[in-house]
Amino acid sequence: MATISAEAVKVLRERTGAGFMDCKRVLEETDGDVERAIVLLRERGLAAAAKKAGRDAREGLVSSYIHTGGRVGVLIEVNCETDFVARTDRFQKLVRDLAVQVAGMAPTYVDIDDIPADVLAAKKAQFASDPSAAAKPAEIREKIVDGQVKKWLREVALLDQPFRDEDRAVRDLVSEQIATIGENIRVRRFVRYALGEEL
Repeated sequence: MATISAEAVKVLRERTGAGFMDCKRVLEETDGDVERAIVLLRERGLAAAAKKAGRDAREGLVSSYIHTGGRVGVLIEVNCETDFVARTDRFQKLVRDLAVQVAGMAPTYVDIDDIPADVLAAKKAQFASDPSAAAKPAEIREKIVDGQVKKWLREVALLDQPFRDEDRAVRDLVSEQIATIGENIRVRRFVRYALGEEL
């Protein structure tokens, strides 16, 4: 087993926000490999987040973000379990990051489960009626439509969008924060305004 230096633990803590002892244990398990340790912490964090998902989250923040130039604005509500956590810099940064995501990526819904069944059915019908898909055999057409629906869902559901230019989804970002902060966090709702929209 590799000897884990305090410097290696510090680097891992800075990159993940995990606790000192968690970082030390994971580095010992991975023989000092920081990248593998990050993956392991993320997996464990997601498991910890799933356990906290059922807990009540009634505190939090309503925050706003106005993009430079004043052409796009967002109001967002993100809930946590205690007002103490809502006042922390880490939680406030998460809320701001989510507001910027909404401003830049313009999702329509918080989660896939929020999409009304009739909207989803209409979108599937629209993709199925596309001439390029309609010309294909039935089993291939079905796969094409499913792929297009999945891509559309990643565009319109905030939690399923890729976070900025990263490989992880917004849902993963929130789960990591749940694991780090130790409380359930829930994006409750948002409204996005764009200047001149719907005129």
